[in-house]
Formats: sequence, C-alpha cells, structure tokens
Amino acid sequence: MAENEWLNKDFYKTLGVSKDATESEITKAYRKLARKYHPDINKTKEGEEKFKDISEAYDVLKDKESRERYDAIRQFGAGGARFAGGAGGAGGFDASNLNDIFSMFGGGAGGNGGSHIRFSTNGGGAGFDDIFSMFGNGGAGGYGGYGGHGYEDYGDGAYAGYRPTPAPEDGADLNSKITLTFRQAVKGATVSLKAAGKQFKTRIPAGVKNGQKIKLAGKGKPGVHGGKNGDMYLTITVTPDSKFTMDGVDLVMDLPITVGQAVDGGKIDAKDFDGETVTFKLHAGTSSGVEVRVKGKGVKTKRETGDLVGRVQIRVPEHPGVGEKHAAKEFDKACGDFVDKLAEEREA
Repeated sequence: MAENEWLNKDFYKTLGVSKDATESEITKAYRKLARKYHPDINKTKEGEEKFKDISEAYDVLKDKESRERYDAIRQFGAGGARFAGGAGGAGGFDASNLNDIFSMFGGGAGGNGGSHIRFSTNGGGAGFDDIFSMFGNGGAGGYGGYGGHGYEDYGDGAYAGYRPTPAPEDGADLNSKITLTFRQAVKGATVSLKAAGKQFKTRIPAGVKNGQKIKLAGKGKPGVHGGKNGDMYLTITVTPDSKFTMDGVDLVMDLPITVGQAVDGGKIDAKDFDGETVTFKLHAGTSSGVEVRVKGKGVKTKRETGDLVGRVQIRVPEHPGVGEKHAAKEFDKACGDFVDKLAEEREA
C-alpha cells in the first residue's frame, strides 16, 4: 500500500492498541491476532482479509521511522489536507495546504510564528525531496511509496517474514490395549503396536499383571511447532494359565499330596513353569493350604527374582475301596483326640 493511502487506515485500531503503545505492546498484539487469523489456522475468506490487514498494520507500526511518517500523515490528514494521484500514478497534494505541512516542522511556509525551516539542495539541511518523501512520493517529483515497497501483494512471499513463531504444542496422549499370554506376561515380550498411523515395536517387561497400565513415553500423537510427543498408556490383559498364577514376582501352583505324604513329610517332585523338575520339601504333619517354596524359580525382573510357591492340597481317592476306608478309620483311631479337636474347631 502506498503511503498516500494511509489516511484511510487506522493501524492502531486494527491491532487494538493505543496510539502511544510501545513497540513490545504492538508486537504482542500482532502475534496474538496472527495466531488467530493466520491462513494455516483460519481458512475463511474473512480470516484471510483480517490477516492481511493486521500484517499491513504491523509492517508500518513496527518500524520507528515508518511509524513516525504514518503518524505525521494521519495528523496532516486530520487537519484537512488531501492527497491526489497525479498522471501516471504520481502522488500529489493540495498546494493550498502547504502551511499545514510546514507547520508540522515548527513554523509556517512564510509565517511569522515559531522557528523557521530552512531548505537547501546541497546537503545543508532538509530538502524538499526529504519533506515530500515523507508523504509517499520518494521526492518532490517521485512516484510510488516508501522505498518503492508496496503492500498490495499478500501472497506467501509478502507476509512470510512477519509470521510469528508458533507456540510449541505437545501431542495428545493415546490409550491402547493389548492381550498377552500368561507366558508373555511372565517372561516379557516384544510386541508390535500402532500409533498415529505408524507401526512400532516395544518391549513389555517381565512380570506385568492383568489390568496393569504401562506408559510408553513419546508414543502418543506427535507434537507440533517443536512440542514434545504425547505418551501412550497401554492397558494389559493377561490370559489365565491352567496351572500357574502370579503373586507379585512369585509363581504359584497347587501341590497335591496324599494323606501319607502329608503325615510323613518328605520330598515331592513337580514340574516348574519351564517344564523342569523341581523338588519341594515337606515337613511331617503338613496340612492343606501350607505353602512351600523353591527359591529363584519365579518371575525374573531387572530388580528381583521370585520363587515358585507350592500350595499343599491333600487329596484322597474319589471312590475309596473297602481297604482304604478301613485304613482311614484305623488312622483316625491312631490320631487319638485329634479328631475330636477338629470337631470342636468346626463347631466353635
């Protein structure tokens, strides 16, 4: 935009600042509006026009010299002066208002009051070209706007230099789910996941539990303008195993034994989680529900290793024969008042 069009533009109002606003206040106001109306954000026609207006206003007011010229022209115009376009695009003005022009510099063109301005063309003071260049002609007989720079073109190249640096925005967090086998939960597993349209692999640590949530840092939606990526929160579902359960880092299994083994005690062999033979040691007089352990045969994590726990279950034949029944009665007799104590415990 040529400077002779500044009379019709209130750039302070466009940016929403006062006429005595500081440079920082002007910049702050521009950036706030630019974030709202930038074509990449506000894709409406009205938004595009608004962005052109605020870019134009900021282009003039951000620079001290162009702001002074703008203020002078606005003050001159408010006093009744008018610019008129000459032939071929040359700017002109109403000569009857020369006194108004010169009064802006401390005195009239030939008046008696105030300090007088002296003009010369040999570098010894302000020349007419300097005076007229302030009002958009680039000299007494010049054409065009300040420095030949126009503001009509608002393509990307024209306002790209004045785009504010967008504020960094962190990406949103994502929630996802995955189902693991019991063995994967015990041993850990490398799984393939998908986020924001991209596949990636991650390591699930050993010992995860059913319903547990794992945070995968940076695997959420990507940040913009330099913001960090969001996180992914992965909810774990673990399918149950027919033989083993987890208690912390311990693996727990049922350990069925006979009445004789429970009474006499001894060593009981069983298969651990990896199918290897391990030996549990029973004390004489072991009852159902007692837990016996084999050290170091549980879940192995980075911090610790659990045990394999056998929960004793005394089993009897489902269909005992005459011999077994007779032997059982004889055993109860041999136990003395133990049978009566159990009866009292049940009835207490």
